[in-house]
Amino acid sequence: MKMYFLMISVLLSIFSLGLFIKGDNLKVGDLAPDFKLPDADGKFYSLSEYRGKKPVVIYFYPKADTPGCTKQACGIRDKWSEFEKNGIQVLGISVDSREALKNFEEKYSLNFPLLSDETKEVCKTYGVLNSLAFASRVTFIIDKEGKIAHIIEKVNVETHSKEVLDFAMKLK
Repeated sequence: MKMYFLMISVLLSIFSLGLFIKGDNLKVGDLAPDFKLPDADGKFYSLSEYRGKKPVVIYFYPKADTPGCTKQACGIRDKWSEFEKNGIQVLGISVDSREALKNFEEKYSLNFPLLSDETKEVCKTYGVLNSLAFASRVTFIIDKEGKIAHIIEKVNVETHSKEVLDFAMKLK
């Protein structure tokens, strides 16, 4: 019984300290930190390549091929033509390996870039690396000038793609 209460106390302590490791707290209006990350095929993407050209949705997600992450990615896949038609780039970022991303993309016919942050540096920079060393589910919508226009910290995977598309379309 003592062990049970000890475990409960430890869990409550962890949650009271916060599950998230917050790096620099980015906020709306800040210049979004640049990065250079590979996709599943080894092609590198950087945020700066879109500056002055188009809005960018950067969504961080915990783990490829898990139920919530799959729903979120498939929602974007299904609306991809609308993102393209409206000149909006979407980049999904997780700490998964390129191989895991490749399997995820192939299994669900994903048609947009998923980037691998195996070093976790980008997740740390954006303040989304949680205490379990996975990315938290957080989305940043970046305007054409490279500034953070909107942050979604409580993502609903069912409505995520519509929500980010609607917001990003206002930035065109």
